[in-house]
Amino acid sequence: MDNTNQKKALINGEIALFLRGLIIGKVLTLMVIGGLLWWLLKPNLLSGNNVNSSSNQNLNAGSKNASTNASTFQTVADVPTASFNYGGSTAWASIRQLVDSQIQSDRPELQLRYIDPVNGSPGSSSGIRMLLDGKLDFAQSSRPLTDEEQAIAKERGFTLEQRQVGMDGIAVVVNPSLNVPGLTVEQLQQIYLGKITNWDQIGGPNLPITPLSQRPEDADTLIFPSNSDLKGQALSSNVQYVYSTTEAVRQLSKTPGGVYYASARSVLPQCSVKALPLGRTSNQLIPPYREPLVSPEQCLRQRNQLNTQAIKNGSYPIIANLFVIIKQNKGREQQIGDAYAKLLLTDQGQKAIVQAGFVGVR
Repeated sequence: MDNTNQKKALINGEIALFLRGLIIGKVLTLMVIGGLLWWLLKPNLLSGNNVNSSSNQNLNAGSKNASTNASTFQTVADVPTASFNYGGSTAWASIRQLVDSQIQSDRPELQLRYIDPVNGSPGSSSGIRMLLDGKLDFAQSSRPLTDEEQAIAKERGFTLEQRQVGMDGIAVVVNPSLNVPGLTVEQLQQIYLGKITNWDQIGGPNLPITPLSQRPEDADTLIFPSNSDLKGQALSSNVQYVYSTTEAVRQLSKTPGGVYYASARSVLPQCSVKALPLGRTSNQLIPPYREPLVSPEQCLRQRNQLNTQAIKNGSYPIIANLFVIIKQNKGREQQIGDAYAKLLLTDQGQKAIVQAGFVGVR
């Protein structure tokens, strides 16, 4: 028995040693194979790291170049060193406050002085008229030039260029108490021609319409396009003329049936009036403001903002393009008008125009 047990123990020990050696051998074999694979793959791994590093460097360089290549007021060449007079559209008020002040801060050699008209109210028309008369070096307009203005310039030995730098909408505003769903462009035109005289004719209350407007010769914005058959028709005798948008807003707050149209950027933030949706047809009314409409009670804390998306995609029916009007006479007026337009069309200028509440063109 003892010999048998000893033999079994010896055999078990030999088996254990064999299995242990077998396991160690396999582990060593795996280590060798793993080391060989690592050595073979090492160049590719290092190459991959180099590619990633190179990609990151290229991305960083690209972002640096993008920021470096952004045009600014400082990058515009041939900006004249002098004091210049300009004027025109009241819709440009926020641009004069925000953008022009930045221009003069960055380019102190350029001094800009806004000039009001001696006769008539300030606006696109009066500004262009003053430019034609030599009282301004360039003008700001929220409407395109007319054939008549181009003809006058030609008679005086030069031409006028209109260079677009931004976009706005033309908003129709009424007393906040007036309950109407909106207007079509045709209905708006018919109101000012005297063919629609009561709000009940277009889905509103039985209330006479009191249309307010700047005088056509001083108009800042137009609701009758130059290619329209209605262009040049006399406005209704019911139209009450105002000196400015400020005066119109003040009157509307006291006139339940009043209506007025102007630069959307100028009137949307006003708390005492309400902007109406406009449409090419009555079933496609588009608000000039970002929905939801801010109520008069909330207005002091949160103002209505321009519906920039509808302006950009053209769904809003009456767009007002912002132009720098430049006198092409090969003189100092042309030089400053060209430089001012270039400043507004830089990346910095376009960003500032958006900050001023308008839509850029780049």
